[in-house]
Amino acid sequence: MGARPTPERLSLLVGLVVVMLATLPRYLVGDHGNRFNLMLMALPLVGLVAVLQWRLLDSAGRTGLPRLLGRLGLCLLAGLAGMGAWHGLFSDFVGWELWISHGATLGLLLHAITLWVRPLSQE
Repeated sequence: MGARPTPERLSLLVGLVVVMLATLPRYLVGDHGNRFNLMLMALPLVGLVAVLQWRLLDSAGRTGLPRLLGRLGLCLLAGLAGMGAWHGLFSDFVGWELWISHGATLGLLLHAITLWVRPLSQE
């Protein structure tokens, strides 16, 4: 377990927390009580890991984190726009809670792909 904390990992953890929060309304509206409760149990654990990762980051990693969080925000907005276009073109209106959940998931995937293609260390 010699993996060092990096700002890229932390930005992915923050994105995972956002996606988990975005699924909560979907589970409430769809009456998926068990999934909702499991998500409520997992959220603090993922949040704790994110806080621990942040505390273990060195100062160079912390200075690069705002740019990564900005990139995450742009990817989340692109995911929402992409899912809005997808649902607008290929399906009936499915509800805002499903759109937000799918958009946040797509945004996190876009963020992960951009980190894979061009990490912060290459910028």
